[in-house]
Amino acid sequence: MAVNPKVLAVASRGGHWIQLRRLAPALAACDVVYASTDSALRDDVPGERFVRVRDANRDEPWGCLVLFFQILRTLLSVRPDVVLSTGAAPGCLALVLGRALGARTIWLDSIANVEQLSLSGRLVRAFAGLWLTQWPDLAHEQGPEFAGTVL
Repeated sequence: MAVNPKVLAVASRGGHWIQLRRLAPALAACDVVYASTDSALRDDVPGERFVRVRDANRDEPWGCLVLFFQILRTLLSVRPDVVLSTGAAPGCLALVLGRALGARTIWLDSIANVEQLSLSGRLVRAFAGLWLTQWPDLAHEQGPEFAGTVL
């Protein structure tokens, strides 16, 4: 009997979270653990495991350090087969650390980034096994693939 793949799905609250949740039908056959920056989002995923992590950005080096260790602890606890994120900083760190721990990685850049990829999206390029954009104009041979939108 095949075991369902274990997925760690990570996104900041707001639009990143909404886009991640739109991917739920594609994850129906998976054992999913969600991680985000707002404990109230636990209500969006009843019956699923949820981990709250700190929100941080590049202007908060200490916050990023705390987030780094929270993500690392989560990855070591969950041991996902796949790390999936729509952004931002928590997802970026999850992809980098997840890849280092041997997980497959998927980055779906936010649909809000119309003219250029997000900073996080550009940073995870080397760590994303599958790198996707939601805008066909941003897809190119050396860049992310376009496979449609989630909104």
